Amino acid sequence: MPDVSAHPPATASAAHASSLGAYTTLRLGGPAGTLTPVSETDEAVAMMRVAARRGDRVLVLAGGSNVVIGDEGFPGPVLLLQTRGVEVIERDSRGALVRVAAGEPWDEFVARTLAEGFSGLEALSGIPGSAGATPIQNVGAYGQEVAQTIEAVRVYDRIDDEIRVLSLPECRFAYRSSVFKHNDRWLVLEVDFRLAVSAESAPIRYAELARHLGVEAGERVPAERVRDTVLKLRASKGMVLDPEDPDTRSVGSFFTNPVLSAQEWAAVQDRLADAGEPPSWPAPNGTVKVPAAWLIEKAGFAKGYGRGGVAISSKHTLALTHRGGATTAALLDLAREIRDGVRDRFGVVLHPEPVLVNCSL
Repeated sequence: MPDVSAHPPATASAAHASSLGAYTTLRLGGPAGTLTPVSETDEAVAMMRVAARRGDRVLVLAGGSNVVIGDEGFPGPVLLLQTRGVEVIERDSRGALVRVAAGEPWDEFVARTLAEGFSGLEALSGIPGSAGATPIQNVGAYGQEVAQTIEAVRVYDRIDDEIRVLSLPECRFAYRSSVFKHNDRWLVLEVDFRLAVSAESAPIRYAELARHLGVEAGERVPAERVRDTVLKLRASKGMVLDPEDPDTRSVGSFFTNPVLSAQEWAAVQDRLADAGEPPSWPAPNGTVKVPAAWLIEKAGFAKGYGRGGVAISSKHTLALTHRGGATTAALLDLAREIRDGVRDRFGVVLHPEPVLVNCSL
């Protein structure tokens, strides 16, 4: 989700929007019923309460990097969350507790924590979007997940009409998932992160990152060095926002990496005689995580494959990009072709990572 300040702000409190694509990294999506930019938490809660009385469903957008909006748009009210604020709540032997407003641009927040001498988020540098979106998706990259550092999430509960603070267990974090995902009950208002007070990074857990840093897995290096390396890696894959690079008009990884049972993994291996041994990682409870990118490539979908203004990124197989002049329908047609091709080749069903609004795969 890119920082919404990168787009022209709406001038009215509830203006009709010509296209929600202007507020997403894909640059796709139809119109909103109304679009209301909100810069204060109390305003956001008040808008939710009014919508509840009217029986309206509200679409919340902040950076728009993990959402696919249908060509018909969203007929109801859209809340454009632009709240800002970062506060160090405490600093003690357990580290620093840092509170960030949901609308704060994520990468700016990461950079600020490092500048203030805190570590724990450095491998999550360069991810587009807002801070409030990170717990929804349990955002992760290069061996870090936000669940490893989140202490609590302050939310508005639309059902009970109250502001609550959910603890880490209550967030029910899992791989690219949480209690908030696909659940309209919660509006994330603020997130509390427990970070180390250190110039050194968290232990390096990701093999590719360790290799580029020239260290062994488990070692620590200056956190700023990790950030610089991650930004370069992400840029090489078209995974940082760059208006000059059409590969960044995407939602990042379109599919999650499948987690297979031992039986499912054995069945996949039986189909791999001519494809080679795939990379894989052990996952909880005897399961195995397999990279979706590898499955997509081995199913015959190369980087750059596409048509009608949409294509697989030229840099990263997991990203589906909008090359210009396309529709959401065209993007989803490509996604279905890839999903079905992987299923037919390997018997594995890929699932979309972004939230689909008024459309389906």
